[in-house]
Amino acid sequence: MNSEEILKMVVTEADGRRAEDIVALKVDQISPMADYFVVMTGGSNRQVQAIADAIVKKSYELKLPIGSVEGKNAAQWILVDLGEVVVHIFREETRQFYNLEKLWSEAPLVNIKDWIND
Repeated sequence: MNSEEILKMVVTEADGRRAEDIVALKVDQISPMADYFVVMTGGSNRQVQAIADAIVKKSYELKLPIGSVEGKNAAQWILVDLGEVVVHIFREETRQFYNLEKLWSEAPLVNIKDWIND
């Protein structure tokens, strides 16, 4: 799978678990770490964990390499490293505190609206 296909899978799985305010940033021109960062919010610790679990499960099914999953126990900010796509799943207050979208404001937003059910 290429990085855009992985991005679509992440957004679709997150949306299926009712992630809120999903934002995808194209960071390949400003960072060697990844092609995309995906940032989203879960309404509770349990939901944050469920979103992460859904993304990890689908990644295993697709035989995608998973670099690491960090922060799962605390569930305030779970990072899922899928290589070209790095996923950040936050609780609302933690997302506001770290404000990754501002930190990576030079990265263009990716239009993901076609992958999200309203």
